[in-house]
Amino acid sequence: MKLILTEFVSLDGVSQGPGSPEEDTSGGFTRGGWFVPHMDQDFIDQAAEWLGRADALLLGRRTYDAFARDWPQITDPRDPFTARMNSLPKYLASTTVTAGSWNPTTVLSGDTAAAVATLKAGPGREIQIHGSARLAQSLFAAGLIDELRLVVAPVIVASGRRLFPDGGASVGLRLLSSRTTPGGLALHSYQVTGSPDYASYTGAADVSSS
Repeated sequence: MKLILTEFVSLDGVSQGPGSPEEDTSGGFTRGGWFVPHMDQDFIDQAAEWLGRADALLLGRRTYDAFARDWPQITDPRDPFTARMNSLPKYLASTTVTAGSWNPTTVLSGDTAAAVATLKAGPGREIQIHGSARLAQSLFAAGLIDELRLVVAPVIVASGRRLFPDGGASVGLRLLSSRTTPGGLALHSYQVTGSPDYASYTGAADVSSS
């Protein structure tokens, strides 16, 4: 299976609390909900299509706790995400939790990278990480993430945890697709290619015409 990371970020790279002011107030964060004003039907359709490719979810403890609290409370039969989010197998990466409350959940309590590598070797389409930025950083460093789906909101939050903090893993990417929605969201899909390439610019002749 492929390991796919889906992240909502602001223009300044903040990934904390996109869905509501109460979603994640850790560290005294008070600016949650910055993503919601830019959602539209185009984005909903694309996000539902992405989720439809998932055979399992992989979550860090903070994101898992928020999802386990909120998703079972959504009962609108017209919601395109609820039934799938609640029914998909979940894998919780945690060294402090021994059981999950959002069934079906399996806790990965040992070597997370080794456990995820084993999961990827099994049959299926996609294991999807949603949010879980700290987990994502460790899996980037381990070379286990295959694709990144980045949804960028047209807002500068100016505080909060960032998806790619200083000191994280350096990663090379290849753009697979890119488009915008009427609400101003930029949807970028990238293939992870390994370590980045580096070069020096000495003039326009350095730039490939291909």
